[in-house]
Amino acid sequence: MAIHYTGIKIILREVVLSDKPQEMLQLSPKATVPVLVLDDGSVIDESLDIMHWALGVSDKEGWLSELDKPDSVLVQQLIIENDHEFKTHLDHYKYADRFPEQSMEQYRLQGEIFLKKLDLYLQRHDYLLGQKLSLADVAIFPFIRQFAYVDFSWFEQTSYLSLQKWLQGFIDSELFTAVMKKNAAWKKGDEIRFV
Repeated sequence: MAIHYTGIKIILREVVLSDKPQEMLQLSPKATVPVLVLDDGSVIDESLDIMHWALGVSDKEGWLSELDKPDSVLVQQLIIENDHEFKTHLDHYKYADRFPEQSMEQYRLQGEIFLKKLDLYLQRHDYLLGQKLSLADVAIFPFIRQFAYVDFSWFEQTSYLSLQKWLQGFIDSELFTAVMKKNAAWKKGDEIRFV
């Protein structure tokens, strides 16, 4: 979403995670997506780092401007909490059968601590940190979407009305729909396609 927002043209190579191409594994032994290869051959294989790189090239609406404000620590804290603690709860909730130590509902309750926090922020304004979209919103949204869709009927009946509205706003946005188009899996020899 950050790359689309900036307007940077990239060559997109969709991969199937159960059949990762050797070319990808050679570029990033972590074997996770996304992987961004720059013109100079350097590799960025962390989502947040890719977002920072893209916004360093073009940030026309000031997504990074929240990092220049006195409460920039809050941006970083929310993203860190999302990427570590909440992501762990999400994985346990989403794949509860792999983690039989607790019930799916118990894992959901652990994740709800973060949902409640976000809902409180969103009761005050349209986005997590104010009245405009920021890096925090875009970095956190995909994880909240995953959590909600584990059991969407449950999520819809919760009291997190502000979070529900925020999530639906993203899902309906051009920014999201533009990047969620289905692409065929890349294989060596495919034509180059810029997006």
